[in-house]
Amino acid sequence: MKLVNFSVTNFRSITVAHKVPISRTTVLIGRNNEGKSNVLKALAFAMNALLEHAAKEQRKLLRRAMYRRENSNFQWERDFPIPLQVKKGSKQSIFRLEFELSEDEVEEFKKEISSNLNGTLPLEIRIGEDDKPIIKVSKKGRGSKTLNSKSGKIADFIGHRIFFNYIPAIRTDKEALSVISDMLAQELRVLDRDEEYQKALQTIQDLQKPVLKKLARRIKEPLCEFLPNIKKVRIDVTDDLRRTSLRRDFEVVIDDGTPTSLEFKGDGVKSLAALGLLKNRDVQVGASIIAIEEPESHLHPAAIHQLNDIISSLAGKNQVIVTTHNPLFVDRLDIKSNVIIENGKATQARTVRQIRDLLGIKASDNLINANYALVVEGEEDRTALYPVLSSLSTKILKAVKSNILVIEPIAGAGNLSYKLSLMKQALCVYHVLLDNDDAGRQSFEKAKQEGLVSLKTCTLTNCLGMSDSEFEDCIDPDLYKNGILSEYGVDLGSSQFRGNKKWSERMKSVFMDQGKPWNDAIKKEIKFFIADLVSKNPKTALHQHKRNSIDALVTAVEGIIQS
Repeated sequence: MKLVNFSVTNFRSITVAHKVPISRTTVLIGRNNEGKSNVLKALAFAMNALLEHAAKEQRKLLRRAMYRRENSNFQWERDFPIPLQVKKGSKQSIFRLEFELSEDEVEEFKKEISSNLNGTLPLEIRIGEDDKPIIKVSKKGRGSKTLNSKSGKIADFIGHRIFFNYIPAIRTDKEALSVISDMLAQELRVLDRDEEYQKALQTIQDLQKPVLKKLARRIKEPLCEFLPNIKKVRIDVTDDLRRTSLRRDFEVVIDDGTPTSLEFKGDGVKSLAALGLLKNRDVQVGASIIAIEEPESHLHPAAIHQLNDIISSLAGKNQVIVTTHNPLFVDRLDIKSNVIIENGKATQARTVRQIRDLLGIKASDNLINANYALVVEGEEDRTALYPVLSSLSTKILKAVKSNILVIEPIAGAGNLSYKLSLMKQALCVYHVLLDNDDAGRQSFEKAKQEGLVSLKTCTLTNCLGMSDSEFEDCIDPDLYKNGILSEYGVDLGSSQFRGNKKWSERMKSVFMDQGKPWNDAIKKEIKFFIADLVSKNPKTALHQHKRNSIDALVTAVEGIIQS
């Protein structure tokens, strides 16, 4: 089971966040005070409301383990938008969650609820001034009335199958240790099913009983002198309190040369410790969701890359939702996994430029957050090379996902020396890919004379049998020839497209031969058209007899990335 989208209406600063898509990793980005944290708090409340409907013992354990903090409980005066509290109309906060169930879970649902389900289950939670949530199934059409009559049982079904951790932006020692304590307590819950552990608890109870009786008598005697009607005093340690106290009364000691309690370590260490606990926990059956608010808080920039690796590994077994101001955490491979929170609304990001504008950064600013860069001539090269290189190398894929490797275009080979000088100032390790033509070769020689590049740190797009070649020559024409014919009315089967000249010269010849205009703007448009096709078909995009320089590039880029 997994959560596929989440909606919230009228919660704190959020007026409407409609169907925020939840993928393996979802990144909420926005300026300060736009409501990123409130989306996470809304999700925490919705999850809490479902857990409150779960079976009594499960509810008792989970609530104590995960939802002791005030932020997870709804308070209408605080959480319903203050400007709307005095207006007429609905005064409810509304939360909608849509879950996708596996085939096995659909069968379990049918068995437990006695209703059929097509694989998706949308739930709606409404809460008003009485602070009491009302949960119903928001499925429309046939069978919706029957499902709504069973909303309590359905919430119970979901509640037993969700595992949710919310890590706020840790600001104080108390909050930091509370997060870690909560997660340790959850892990120790597995002992409740252990027979030896149950026997040990009984032994503790038997040993405590005579001591507690003795203490009770000592309390009773002086009380009876003033209150003679008192008949008995008893000191109880309930089974539940005994069990949970054994989960929570512990100390985490970090030995980095001097053994020190985690309580006295810095906030950055506490943040990493909390995430480390989540990283290696057992896989949960059902929807396992981890919400992390500003993971970069309190961390030295050098530690942020390490943290991003941890978050990436968490996404392998869990759904991870992150709020951030840091471009390092932006998902560059799947732009739609980034959700923009702005003006009280949440929308999917559409382009990298949109994200950069929101965060107030320029494209070159990405180098500040990256350890390694592949320098290419144009934006179209970047569009094509991200998926191609990632499909050819798991090492490069991991580096791209964790944002320690970026592909940086320089808008033409003539800008190479200037761009590389900036990268050196940013302490960025780089490798250069240039077209093997006059402009590329001249730029390489100039940068080499200035000590900015070497034979080792540069790859030219050499294609066998061609004196001049460019990146597009490495791509199989079968990938794009039908698209060029359909979109531009140009048949690349013409003899003008064959031969050993570089791609742009051959493309110019065939366009002009078939009565089409040709200029730099058209050339750029065609390059982007082909790059888009490459990004959709990276595994089959390369020409089998002209891919040698791209294969060499993979080896070179892997060589600069430290494991």
